[in-house]
Amino acid sequence: MSRACELTGKAVLTGNNVSHANNKTRRRFLPNLVNVTLISEAMNQSVRLRVSANALRTVEHRGGLDAFLAKADATELSPKARLLKKQIAKKTAEQTEGAAA
Repeated sequence: MSRACELTGKAVLTGNNVSHANNKTRRRFLPNLVNVTLISEAMNQSVRLRVSANALRTVEHRGGLDAFLAKADATELSPKARLLKKQIAKKTAEQTEGAAA
């Protein structure tokens, strides 16, 4: 399992630990990843994803998983999230056609 957020693509960064004596040793900055279950209103089902705490805040701010994925760039998303985005877009298109008819 990679250490990358499935929604934002935020991954491991590298840098230096710098001591008081200015010695530099390599270190890794890990994203704060959490396993969450998010609910898609369009599809009426829950989805388990591994996302960063920052992405979780963004999902809440944008009004849920469906709104986040609608606005998200597909290149940043994991394959699982990309598939979910397509399914949600298809489902919402069907619902708008049904409401218009």
